[in-house]
Amino acid sequence: MIQHYKIGIDLGGTKTEALLLDPHGKEMYRKRTPTPKADGYDAVLHAVHRVILETAGHVPEGDSFTIGIGIPGMIETQTRVVHNANTTCLIGKPFQSDLERLLDREVRMENDANCFTFAETRAGAAKGYRLVFGIIMGTGCGGGIAMDEKPWSGNHGIAGEWGHFSVDPQGMRCFCGNRGCVETKISGSGVAAAFLENYGKKLAMHDILEGYREGEPQCTEAFNQFLDDFGRCLGGLISVLDPDAVVLGGGLSNIDELYTVGVEKVREYAFHRHIRTPILRNQLGDSAGVFGAAWLGV
Repeated sequence: MIQHYKIGIDLGGTKTEALLLDPHGKEMYRKRTPTPKADGYDAVLHAVHRVILETAGHVPEGDSFTIGIGIPGMIETQTRVVHNANTTCLIGKPFQSDLERLLDREVRMENDANCFTFAETRAGAAKGYRLVFGIIMGTGCGGGIAMDEKPWSGNHGIAGEWGHFSVDPQGMRCFCGNRGCVETKISGSGVAAAFLENYGKKLAMHDILEGYREGEPQCTEAFNQFLDDFGRCLGGLISVLDPDAVVLGGGLSNIDELYTVGVEKVREYAFHRHIRTPILRNQLGDSAGVFGAAWLGV
């Protein structure tokens, strides 16, 4: 079996991370650069192109390499254009095809949550589980699926997009156009927006958490609602997918209460009253996505 060097690119809203692995999986090079914000699609396209070329420059001359990219959106399977991307300048653009044209070679591309889930299944907290659902809980909320240590995108490329499942038709408007999406309930921005609407105060998620731990009544009410929403949303997902494990990532995954009270809420809302599904804290941290992207070329 031919062994290749592997380039991984994790394209985020604020940073773009590049990684180079040698044929044995050893890290050779890594770099983070700001993602262009104000200059639109062409700026992002050419920035990613440049960082790929720079990373490829560290591959020994004559040796082969693969390229995998994780993006904050999905590739439509028939048209190959990006849709439902948090980096909105990518929407409707043939990002994968444009990069392949510039590079004159094949590029593998996946949703960033799928890359996260894939990485945690291959080498992180969910290693050894066959069907894994991964959740990124941060400013937004995304989901991904890995099966048999491979990302699973589905027929339309939207498998795992649990963050945009509407659970409350009377809830807050989501950027996707629907109301009451999971993202509006259990993301950092969603909890902060609900707090502002309910109490007329602007508090970030970390402030709400701190207030909850100090017994502040409004923060306690808001945080308990967050845990209840987490349990309802994830309990419903487990009832449908019945994964072998769930792994949590993103900044909110560091909240200890998710693995105690949150898990009890999941059990309360799941159809099976004695669920055994492990709900795991990630092991690869914010590097999971770029490793998952690199391994797309395997």
